[in-house]
Amino acid sequence: MDKDLELIESAKQARERASVPYSNFKVGAAVQTKSGKIFTGCNVESASYGLTVCAERVAIWKAVSEGETEFEQIAVVADTEELTPPCGACRQIIWEFCGDVPVTFANLKDKTETVQMKELLPRAFDTKFLK
Repeated sequence: MDKDLELIESAKQARERASVPYSNFKVGAAVQTKSGKIFTGCNVESASYGLTVCAERVAIWKAVSEGETEFEQIAVVADTEELTPPCGACRQIIWEFCGDVPVTFANLKDKTETVQMKELLPRAFDTKFLK
């Protein structure tokens, strides 16, 4: 299977595990590491809405917690007509942990679009400002 298709399919499967009792807006994400592994995540909501976490962050943090720190690409899947990009918080985390990787948005009707992370977060804040 094509690596891009495998990543999107992994994100679709993760989306099915989303815990979204309040919004009913399921999102799945999959991140591929430079070692070739794929880590998935889904959004998980809390009654205290501010504690809700997005699929992209779950996938990245799962990979990091398993010792992976170099990433190739990420895919995000939602059931929307217009493709859904990562939120602002996820853009920051993707930039910090993955850098300028390709980000693929997909829906359940096999529509996709891929952009570079720098297009989603131009002039990003990162560690160079902390020195």
